[in-house]
Amino acid sequence: MSNEKVRQSEDGHHCAESASAPMPLPEVDFGEFAPSSYEAWKEAAVAALKGAPFEKSMFTSTYEGITLNPLYTNADTRDLEAPRAFPGAYPLRGASASGNLRRPWEVAQFCDETLPEEAHKAIVHELDRGASTVALVLDRRTLEGLDADAEGAVAAGVSVSSLEDLEALLEDLPGRHPLYIHAGVSALPFLALLDALAAKRKIPFGELTGCVGADPLAALLERGALPASLAALFDEMTQTIVWARERKTPLRTILIRGSVLHNGGASAVQEVAYAMTAAIETLRALQERGIDVAEFSRRLRFEFSLGSNFFMEVAKIRAARCVWARIASSFGGDGEAQRAEIFGRTSLFTKTVYDPYVNMLRNTTEAFSGVVGGVDGLTVGCFDEALRPGSEFSRRVARNAQVMLRKEFNLLQPTDPAGGSWYVERLTDELARKVWEALQKVEAEGGFLKGVCEGAIQHDVQAMLQQRFKRLAQRSDRAVGTNMYPNPAESLPEFAEPDWAALRAVRTEAVRRHRASRDEGAVKRTLEVLASARTGAAASAAAAAGATLGELRSALNGAGSDGLSVEPVPPHRWTEQYEAMRRRTEAFVAEKGDNFKVFLANMGPIPQHKARADFISSFMEVAAFEILRNDGFATTEECAAAAAASGADIAVICSTDATYPELVPPLARAIKEKRPGMGVYLAGAPAAECKDAYLEAGVDDFISVRSNCLETLTGFQRAKGMF
Repeated sequence: MSNEKVRQSEDGHHCAESASAPMPLPEVDFGEFAPSSYEAWKEAAVAALKGAPFEKSMFTSTYEGITLNPLYTNADTRDLEAPRAFPGAYPLRGASASGNLRRPWEVAQFCDETLPEEAHKAIVHELDRGASTVALVLDRRTLEGLDADAEGAVAAGVSVSSLEDLEALLEDLPGRHPLYIHAGVSALPFLALLDALAAKRKIPFGELTGCVGADPLAALLERGALPASLAALFDEMTQTIVWARERKTPLRTILIRGSVLHNGGASAVQEVAYAMTAAIETLRALQERGIDVAEFSRRLRFEFSLGSNFFMEVAKIRAARCVWARIASSFGGDGEAQRAEIFGRTSLFTKTVYDPYVNMLRNTTEAFSGVVGGVDGLTVGCFDEALRPGSEFSRRVARNAQVMLRKEFNLLQPTDPAGGSWYVERLTDELARKVWEALQKVEAEGGFLKGVCEGAIQHDVQAMLQQRFKRLAQRSDRAVGTNMYPNPAESLPEFAEPDWAALRAVRTEAVRRHRASRDEGAVKRTLEVLASARTGAAASAAAAAGATLGELRSALNGAGSDGLSVEPVPPHRWTEQYEAMRRRTEAFVAEKGDNFKVFLANMGPIPQHKARADFISSFMEVAAFEILRNDGFATTEECAAAAAASGADIAVICSTDATYPELVPPLARAIKEKRPGMGVYLAGAPAAECKDAYLEAGVDDFISVRSNCLETLTGFQRAKGMF
């Protein structure tokens, strides 16, 4: 240490300090970087476009009605006040200054095993490997308030009918981990069982956190009808809040599900706007029942899906917080009431059956957008959820996506990482304005319920769904592995279909044993009290006495539904039409041993025809058609003879625009002469001056990037007799 001396630092530790003065850093000179301007950039961009129109080429329209600029600058945020707030300033810049460092977003990976005991094992497994929340998907019977022995088809999800079921499912977990459970049209029956479980296991109610919630308006929109009147269900929701207040638990019991709209095809604007109007409708109903905006907000959670448009989804979560803050403020809510708790879930709408491993990439970017947008909790779906129940592998991949975002990508560290981005700040502002405009329109027309009853909201969502389908059919939107770049040699992941009959038998027997072991007189008395009082306390007493979830629901139903019926918004996936088309081909091949065959009439050497041949191959393989390839032909006579002898259903001429005028007419005529019934198509859009000549020579149609892929391929299937 000849050149160093030891000094004592302020905290008492010793460190080495160089005896010589530190070398000064060189002064950074930015003079070599000339200031630029938008006009200069635009001039360079116009030159690079080589005549293509700047406005058409460089601006992007979205489903939200927002046009994205090709470049954003400081000028785009100069008139915005919110982005100039500090990170963590609610609502735009996050929930707190410490962001995820103080309270990391919840990792909520859903378990859906049918048997409560098996579901418990799955939950513990998830928690041991990175999940932080007990997240459950209840089966259809449980969601509808029916016991496991009720009539109806068995579907995926955890079956819960009794206190014994809930104890086998959760044990002491509610006292140690937050809950995330969508309980159906009403959370009261499930909460009654949870209340009995907490009392039995001596779990302090103050330690029950998370959300066991319901959203009767979303259930109405999803199903088209309700088992009880909407007024009765709002009464029950009020009772869940009273129960939580009396038990002094922070558990949330209202779950507004924008995901129902998203899965129906809604845009980001529609999802947030309609979810917010549903929240307003619910708040007004509960205000009539004595619940103020402060208590309502404390019990409220929003659930939004996270789609594939990364920056739009980031902006959606940020805009949703801003919109709710404005709504709560308008109802007189203070700063705390203006805080929205938002959970995100990677989109089921964007997941594909074919090439499902691409879904891993979709899930990752969707999850990333949620974290950057500032969700309070996140669920990443299994990459294969569109075709089978989740496997250990697919669940691990989903869970690890969040673990990596937390630990590998260090996303616990930044607060509002998108803050300050000229693009994201402007997009958030525009999206929030669009949402507010749509919200005000619904309110002016009578509110969410009236809009649903009259079908206006469903009509808007359906129109957006059809717009998505149309753009996918035209391949303006691309689903890799489905409508673009399909893998014809793909084998879908194998899975064993659950033995639903055996599972139903097990669950039916469990309900029978439970009923046989209880005091029927006590159950009957408590259910009679519940039917009369319709309170949370009465429901808890009946559950503790041994009443099943179905019996609780039946007692609460009273006079039953008020007959309200609306057009539902069923869940969709954006690629479902393409997948149905491909399955049609596969079924035809399996049954008939034949396929629709496409002969590539390649003219000239490989460099001459390859681009068009590859395009046609990929186009036709979207429907799993058989492609008859070759290395090209020197003469039209040779090509026509090969096409006629191939046995193919159609021939597609592939070459270049420059050679088409000379090649297409004689080749099309020759093919038609040798096989009059064979379809002849041309790869690419024809020059206007040549189109009539090609048609006259025998070309049936043209296949280009402008073709409607779904419509064209479905037409070929129909001609083949596939349906």
